[in-house]
Amino acid sequence: MNVLAPRASLDPAARAGLFLCFSHLRWDFVFQRPQHLLTRMARHHPIVVWEEPETGGVASPDLAIRASGPGLRIATPRLPHGLDDGARDAALAQLLAAFLADEPPVAVRWYYTPMMLAFSRGVAADCTVYDCMDELSAFRFAPPELLALEEELLAAADLVFTGGYSLYEAKRTRHPDVRPFPSSVDVAHFARARDTVPDRTARPRFGFYGVIDERMDLDLLAGLADARPEWTIEMVGPVVKIDPADLPVRDNILYSGSRGYDELPAAVAGWDVALMPFAINAATRFISPTKTPEYLAAGRPVVSTPIVDVIRHYGTVAGVRIAKGGADFVAACDAALALARGDDRAWRDEADALLAAMSWDDTADAMLAAIDAKRAAPVELPHYDYLVVGAGFAGSVMAERLAADGGKRVLVIDRRPHIAGNAFDVADEAGILIHRYGPHIFHTNSAEVFDYLSRFTDWRPYEHRVLAEVRGQQVPIPINRTTLNALFDAGLESDADAAAFLAARAEPVAAVRTSEDVVVSAVGQELYELFFRGYTRKQWGLDPSELDKAVTARVPTRTNVDDRYFADTYQAMPAEGFTAMFAAMLDNPGITVRLGVDFAEVKDSVRYDRLVYTGPIDEYFDHCHGRLPYRSLRFEHRTLPVAQHQPVAVVNYPDEAVPFTRVTEYKHLTGQVAAVTSVTYEYPAAEGDPYYPIPRPENQALFKRYEALALAEPDVVFVGRLATYRYYNMDQVVGQALATYRRLKAREPDTLLAAAE
Repeated sequence: MNVLAPRASLDPAARAGLFLCFSHLRWDFVFQRPQHLLTRMARHHPIVVWEEPETGGVASPDLAIRASGPGLRIATPRLPHGLDDGARDAALAQLLAAFLADEPPVAVRWYYTPMMLAFSRGVAADCTVYDCMDELSAFRFAPPELLALEEELLAAADLVFTGGYSLYEAKRTRHPDVRPFPSSVDVAHFARARDTVPDRTARPRFGFYGVIDERMDLDLLAGLADARPEWTIEMVGPVVKIDPADLPVRDNILYSGSRGYDELPAAVAGWDVALMPFAINAATRFISPTKTPEYLAAGRPVVSTPIVDVIRHYGTVAGVRIAKGGADFVAACDAALALARGDDRAWRDEADALLAAMSWDDTADAMLAAIDAKRAAPVELPHYDYLVVGAGFAGSVMAERLAADGGKRVLVIDRRPHIAGNAFDVADEAGILIHRYGPHIFHTNSAEVFDYLSRFTDWRPYEHRVLAEVRGQQVPIPINRTTLNALFDAGLESDADAAAFLAARAEPVAAVRTSEDVVVSAVGQELYELFFRGYTRKQWGLDPSELDKAVTARVPTRTNVDDRYFADTYQAMPAEGFTAMFAAMLDNPGITVRLGVDFAEVKDSVRYDRLVYTGPIDEYFDHCHGRLPYRSLRFEHRTLPVAQHQPVAVVNYPDEAVPFTRVTEYKHLTGQVAAVTSVTYEYPAAEGDPYYPIPRPENQALFKRYEALALAEPDVVFVGRLATYRYYNMDQVVGQALATYRRLKAREPDTLLAAAE
C-alpha cells in the first residue's frame, strides 16, 4: 500500500515563506546566474542568500546582514582565524540556527554548493533545490569531500536544476527530477551596447568579460595577440585561482580589471567582436556560458572555443564562430571581424529570434512553478526491501550482496557525510591519500574475503611494518630477535637463542586472565613495561591488569627476524584507496545511498521490509540498560615539509609521557611520491566516536542484555563491530557480513534465491 503525506498548502502565507539560498559565490563579486534568478524571485518571496564566511577580524563568530534590493538580504558569516573544519561547521550551524530563530518558516532550501550542506542539513523546508550551475568538483582546489556531500544533497533534494544541457545529461540518472535551465539573458540590458557602432576604420578591438581563472586558455590568448598585433584584446574581470604573473603580457592585450554588471554594456560597446577563449579541460566540460547570449544581445559576433553547450545551442548561428586553437581560432576571429564591420545585419536578426526565448524572467517563473508544484504535490514514501544503517564494511558488504546477489532494493544511510566508515580515505591539500580515522591496513588469511573484495579493487602489494620508540631507539614491533639484540645487545643468532632468552625472562602466571598476565607470562616484566604497559594505559585508559587477556593476545612475539607486523597470506592495500573500493561496491542500480543522516531522521520517511543495523546496539535500544563503554580516538593530521618523516608507515610510542600512541606516514601505504609528506598523530580519548569496545567482563555482561533484546527483533539484522560489541579486523567484519548474508539467503529461499536465479 502506498503511503501519502501532503505537503504544505500553498495559501498566500505559505507562498511567502522564506527562500534560504546557500551560495559559494560572493553576491557582490560577479553578477551571474544566482543574482539574475534570486533578484527576480524576491518579487514573490523573501530571499536570504547565505554567503561563504569571511575569516579574520573577529574574536568570535558573528553574522553580518545587509539588504540588497527589495525582498533580498545577504547574510555573511564572519569567523575567527584558526578554526578546523569541524569547528568551522559547528560555528556556522550555530549562527544559522540563531538567525532562523527569528525568521518565518523556510519554504525552500536552495543550494549552489553542496559544501554548505555540512552545517545546514538540519534546516527544515517544504522543498530543497539543488541549482547545479557548474561541475564544481572539476574546478581547481575543489574540496575532497565535495563529491560525497553532493551525493547527500542529491538524495535530499526535491528538485535539481542544471545550468546547461551537458550538466543535465551528467546528473539526470542521479536524481528522479532533474530539469535543465541553461543560461538566459536580459536582452534589454545588453542591447544598450548597440547604440554604439564601432568605427570601421579604427584599430579592431576584441574583448572578453568574466572571471579569468583556470578555465582560460592563456596560450590561445597569447597566440591570438601575436598573430594579430594590430588588434587590441581587452580582458575585463577579476583574476582568481591562477597567478597573475602567468597571464600573457603583450602590448596589445589590455587587462581592465573588474566591472559591475551595469557597466558591462558600455564595455562591450567598445568592441568589434566578443571572445570566449576557454580552455578545453575538466573545468569547462559542463559549462554553459551566460556570455554567449549576452554578447549577441549586445550586437557583437562571438568567437568561442568548442565548448559542448556552445556548440549545442549556437553551432549553426551565423553570429557565433567556433574554432579550436591556433590558426583556426585566428581565422574565426578574422571572419567575425568581417561580419561585425560588414553591412549585412541578417545575423543579428537570427540571433534576436533565438534570444527572444531566453529571458531570465521566464526562467525564474518556470523554476518557481516547478517549486510550487513540488510543494503542493503529495509525497509517496519510497519503499525499500532493506534499510542498511551504516556505510562501513559491514553495511556496504550487506548492501552489495542484497542488491547484486539477492536482487533487493536497498537504501544505505550513514550519519557521516561519506561512505567507507572508519576506513574512509581522502586526498589532503598536499594531494596525499590519508586515512581520516587512522591507518587501516588490509590483511587476511581468508581467500573468500580477499577474492570478494578483489571484485571492487585492484591491489597494491604492501607488507606492514611498525617500529616502537623505546629507550631512544626505534625497534621492530612485534618483538622479534632484532628487537632483543638492539635493546639488550644480546647477540642472539638463532630462533632457539631468542626463545631461550624470552623463556629466561618469562614469569609464570597461575591463571592467565588479564592482558598483563598474557605478556608477563610470555616475555617477563621488563619487556612488558617497555612495550605494553604504557601503550595499553594510554590506549584504553586502564591498566592492562584491568583488561581482558584478548587485548594483548592480538600482538604476537617472535623469535625470528621477521619484522612484518602481520603474517597473513594476503597483505595489500586497495590500489585507489578504500573509499574508491567502497564506491565500486555500492555502485549498483539497486542501491541508494544517503549520507549525513541519522537513522532517527530517516526511519519514518521511508518504508522498508527489513533493517540491517551496524550502529551501536545500545543506541538502537535507546540505551535502556545504560551505555556500553567505548574507547575513542582523536586525530591530528599534519603535512610536513620533508619527503619522508619516518622509515616505516607507523611508529608506536609506548612511553606514557608521550601523549599520542602512534604516528602514521601515509606515503608508505600509498606509494605516492611528493616533496612533502602527510602524517597523523593519534591520541586516545574517553569521549568521541565509538571505536573500541572496552573488553571487561562487566561490559560483556551488559552487552548480553542488549543481545537478548536484539534476538527478539526478527526483522532486524545486527552486524558489525558496534552492533555486536566486538573488536574485529576489517577482514573479520567482511567475513561476518558475508556469513550473515548467507544465513539470510538460506532463510529466505523464495525471495533471495529466486532473485539470484
